[in-house]
Amino acid sequence: MILNKEKRLKEEIIVIGKKLYAARLVAATSGNLSAKLDQNNILITVTGSSLGSLKSEDVIRVNLKDKDIKDIRLTTEFPLHRLIHETLPVKTVIHCHPPLVNGYFSVYSSLKNLTFESKLYLGDVPVVKQETPSITQPQLVVEALKANNLVVIKNHGVVSVGEDFRGCFNLIETLEEAIKVAAVARLFDKTILDDLGKTLQEDLARKSEAYTMFSQEHIQAIVDLVNQDDLIAQKGREMDLTVELAIKRDDSGQAYKFTFEKGKIVKLEPGADASYVISAPADIWELVFLGKLNSFVAVTQGKMKLKGQFGQLAKWYVPFNRLFELFKEVRFR
Repeated sequence: MILNKEKRLKEEIIVIGKKLYAARLVAATSGNLSAKLDQNNILITVTGSSLGSLKSEDVIRVNLKDKDIKDIRLTTEFPLHRLIHETLPVKTVIHCHPPLVNGYFSVYSSLKNLTFESKLYLGDVPVVKQETPSITQPQLVVEALKANNLVVIKNHGVVSVGEDFRGCFNLIETLEEAIKVAAVARLFDKTILDDLGKTLQEDLARKSEAYTMFSQEHIQAIVDLVNQDDLIAQKGREMDLTVELAIKRDDSGQAYKFTFEKGKIVKLEPGADASYVISAPADIWELVFLGKLNSFVAVTQGKMKLKGQFGQLAKWYVPFNRLFELFKEVRFR
């Protein structure tokens, strides 16, 4: 059974390597791939291999429990792959060096999201600084991957993680395409700024009181801000934002249902009996409440679960995106 799975995973790695090369996201012998075989073992591409022309022998099995591996074929980025597989609940890792991404982030420190697609699927892509040819501080990358399945390593490349190679590839390709859009937009307007999704006016004062995260008081404070917000009120009326939405903390079971009527929350009550339910463990909710993780992006990347049709919820993207922004205005402990 393990041998069959290993054979299948090797074939997947070979296929995704060719796909990355065909899309010009890797060149020569740059980049490396890994996949979780079982709880203790991963498959990883060897050093010096070309991802565009991988053979079965270019993909080796490594036991993560072995702390004294001396295989000379191991890539220098193995410590990064090891830490990712040991720390995060993911099955696949792509590390590559997309040329447009590298060029863009050598100049800019953040992504200018100019399309709804890139904003929805990429969100705020974390950027980790690096001063060496290989990744010598993998813990910084892993910490960033907790907030986004895609991370840029400045002057080096990207790391994408997920349940499968397809999802990892899609994120990298979407980022490369977003950079193309930003570059083309700048040809038309050299002063282009990313105003998509920004509020008309942001002058809310951050509350001084700190609430227990996910307590009734914490959520009520957020509701109060939402009902005072001009943008949500305006867009709620225009888009007929009338729906029941619940948020749930998986580990404790705490849940709250918001009843919206044309953008205004007319009722807050405990429970998750709603048309749409967004759920996640405490560590993910903490990132959301800190403003480090957008809930829409978290759903598309699988960090949060959604009950209900995503496409229907996304039609209210603008007011809900503003709601998620307001989360960080309320301090918690």
